[in-house]
Amino acid sequence: MAKTTSGKSAGKTKNSSLEQLLNQQVANFNVLYVKLHNYHWYVTGEQFFSLHVKFEELYDEVTLKMDEVAERLLSIKGKPAATMKEYLELATVQEASGNEDTRGMVQALIEDFATVSEELTEGIEMAEEAGDAPTADMFTGFKADLEKHMWMLRSFLG
Repeated sequence: MAKTTSGKSAGKTKNSSLEQLLNQQVANFNVLYVKLHNYHWYVTGEQFFSLHVKFEELYDEVTLKMDEVAERLLSIKGKPAATMKEYLELATVQEASGNEDTRGMVQALIEDFATVSEELTEGIEMAEEAGDAPTADMFTGFKADLEKHMWMLRSFLG
């Protein structure tokens, strides 16, 4: 009987850790959403037209990912963060400073996407250990998307 109880406890800990990681990604995607709008509105210079459009494309994509993660969290009976205060407390990416130049904007996104990508790798492992294939699959798809964006943004910087 003690074995069963500790097994349940370990499973519950795995699920709560996975829920925390899901919530961290809800927060990250919301911070990225605001950051990408900042960049979209304030990009200037020779690359304005291409980056203005790219940043809009990215914030549209981030919106879908944020919603998908929040809905996944709800489907496993979790509770997604839903306030700016929570997002800023939970996120591992930082909001825009407002002082970035064009190259700084692109570099910051590469770094943010790398941070989230690393966390998604952890999330994939946690989800697989918890037997949560849908979350692992969702994170795998997101990771592939972020890796592609990082490649494109690095190529943009030369």
